[in-house]
Amino acid sequence: MAAMKVDVRHVGDVIIVDLEGRLVMGVGDELLRDVMNELVAEDWKKILLNLRKVSIIDSSGIGEVVSGWKLAGRFGTSVKLLRPAPQVERTLKLTQLLPLLEVYDDEGEAIASF
Repeated sequence: MAAMKVDVRHVGDVIIVDLEGRLVMGVGDELLRDVMNELVAEDWKKILLNLRKVSIIDSSGIGEVVSGWKLAGRFGTSVKLLRPAPQVERTLKLTQLLPLLEVYDDEGEAIASF
């Protein structure tokens, strides 16, 4: 089971969270929760989750994306998604989350949207 890798970078006042690996129960879900909690606690207001290198997402991973989005919203933080891999995008469509979450294919466009 491959570990989830997370890199956090800044572009202006936007935090980009680059996720790589499996966003599944016991692998990436807890790591994403910790990162989101930390960013919200640090009062970041613009978070972009880059899902391009996420190889698979399960219900636990989806749950953490939604939980992070809801947590952020309670503190006035916007969370948007960047370039979900095809299999991740299919899962987001199946769970009917794409109408709720803003998704962008271009990083510059996503940053400008905040």
